Amino acid sequence: SDESYLLRALSAGARGYLLKDSAEQDLVRAVEVAAQGKPFFSPAIAEKLLDDYMRYLQQRGLQDSYDLLTDREKEVLQLIAEGKSNKEIAALLNVSPYTVETHRAHIMQKLNLHNTAEIVLYAVRKGIIR
Repeated sequence: SDESYLLRALSAGARGYLLKDSAEQDLVRAVEVAAQGKPFFSPAIAEKLLDDYMRYLQQRGLQDSYDLLTDREKEVLQLIAEGKSNKEIAALLNVSPYTVETHRAHIMQKLNLHNTAEIVLYAVRKGIIR
């Protein structure tokens, strides 16, 4: 199975994993990222790894998933909660709207939120916005 191959590859020191049915743009991106010495995983693999890690943390009794967010994700969370659009956030942070959408997806996954309203409610409860 793909999962057993992945585990063996990671155990052997692999810094990335690309599924054989990956889109052409994923292959191009993987080569670019690998050339920079950074890890790259197919989106489906990255999602699986993140889901497994989140489950692991929950089993260990992690109290606040907010601590899992990167500084940039916290910044994007605040801007989303303030009502900014992806396009506005992208302009403010000097990144592409696609990058903002990726951060938004990671935030929602890490915090187990499902839409913008839940993001805003979370931010209010957390004291990120008033």
